[in-house]
Amino acid sequence: MEARSPDCTNLPRVIDDAAGAAKGLRAGALSLTSSVVIGVASAGPAYSIAATLGLVVAAVGLQAPIVALLAFVPILFAALGYKELNAADPDCGTTFVWATRAFGPAWGWMSGWAIVVADVLVMASLAQVAGQYTFLMLGAEGIGHDPTSVWVLALGVVFMIAMTFLCFRGIDISARFQSVLLTVEFVALVVFAAVALVRVWLGTAGAGALTPQWSWFNPFEIGSFSTFVNAILLMVFIYWGWDSVVSVNEETVDARRTPGRSAVISTVVLVALYVLVTVAAQSFAGVGEDGTGLANPEHFDDFFAALGTAVFGEGMLGQVLTHVLLLMILTSAIASTQTTILPTARTTLSMGVFKALPDSFARVHPRFLTPTVSTLAMGAVSAALYVVFNFVSDGGLIFDAVSAVGISVGFYYGMTGVACAWLYRHTLRRSTRDLVVRGIFPLLGGAMLLFAAGWTAVTSFSGTSGETSWAMPFAPHWHIGGVFILGVGSMALGLPLMWWWRSRERAFFDGETIGRGLPERERAPVS
Repeated sequence: MEARSPDCTNLPRVIDDAAGAAKGLRAGALSLTSSVVIGVASAGPAYSIAATLGLVVAAVGLQAPIVALLAFVPILFAALGYKELNAADPDCGTTFVWATRAFGPAWGWMSGWAIVVADVLVMASLAQVAGQYTFLMLGAEGIGHDPTSVWVLALGVVFMIAMTFLCFRGIDISARFQSVLLTVEFVALVVFAAVALVRVWLGTAGAGALTPQWSWFNPFEIGSFSTFVNAILLMVFIYWGWDSVVSVNEETVDARRTPGRSAVISTVVLVALYVLVTVAAQSFAGVGEDGTGLANPEHFDDFFAALGTAVFGEGMLGQVLTHVLLLMILTSAIASTQTTILPTARTTLSMGVFKALPDSFARVHPRFLTPTVSTLAMGAVSAALYVVFNFVSDGGLIFDAVSAVGISVGFYYGMTGVACAWLYRHTLRRSTRDLVVRGIFPLLGGAMLLFAAGWTAVTSFSGTSGETSWAMPFAPHWHIGGVFILGVGSMALGLPLMWWWRSRERAFFDGETIGRGLPERERAPVS
């Protein structure tokens, strides 16, 4: 049986932060460590860096390490915004609730929709990677190297169903499973980086190897501003996912402080890991376009597969460690699949509680204390889109969906940063700390990420910008890129859905369920 949380049907006219307890989630289930694990695992570091580093190196060459470091800046600023807003208003709806409090119901609803869009779009790629690498692990390379194979599709859907079940089964089980997956992933990345750097130091890394230089961290050696911006944008979104720790805030010990701290810690761990792996891979393989060089277009989608044998050798131990790299990508994709479902289900749960979505989305399982309709709907919609994407343009839509995610992610991250500065605007003169941490940094981070979303939207309009395009059958007969259609189109789809729901249920849109501004008693500094 499914049940609503006790007070969901009788919410006060204006909801404050105490209403979170009424949702029926398992309070105090996650510790600081568990929360950080979810944050780091949600970014899928192995999967993300494997699919991005080659493209960045092809654009900026030896300056890839500084790009990885600078891309962290707006992410850190956004994380500070999440931390400050969560301290005042720890609701699992996160940006949906905070943007509503800052700018009104329409902006809040669209921010919640952006979270849903981003998570649903990326799920197809994660499931596909998990399916492919399972077959590669089993030695079925013919199937594993064919991303649109019906066997890969079937196994990907099975992974989606399994991860949806784990998320439905309980947040504590999800956290324990994440700990195992992240351990494999983290250890494999560190071992890869360490062995690669040691071989460079010993002079056994091959002809393309390079000694690490401080000049790799000089951004002024990048050829043009446009190249610099595009490279930063590529790297910015490999950090995406850490905000999952804030989405499970109502299930975390010390809901006001722990999630925010976990968000900041997660981003710091990610930047350290990304810079380490970038320097190690670049040192070992070089930046050439041939062989194992990172700029070789033949392995843009996964440089680990190209470097595994080269780094670890062809002996028995080398074969084992090379298979560990395959396992690392597999666990990364599986972990990200699970932690992508978690925040979406809690966002739509919150939207259901506050009457921004139908009441069914507010249902919580009486035993497992997890969202029911929200979790199952996320899994079902993601699986259905994966099947559709797999058969359109030979799977090209799956690749474009990953790029399109940047538009919605930049939007809701940016809205969080701007909302933080706006909601705390009356208290920024109280101290230097408030001015910087609650005002300047979140506002700068928000502005940079909104710019990133806009830049991605504009540059993806061209039909040559992605794997797929659509030719307009009427004048002016433009060829529009699939990235633009998926990214901007899916966000635009939220507008008629929002207007339709507003015509059926006006309580949220009339400000009856979420008030403007933060609760007065929560405006005091929270460390």
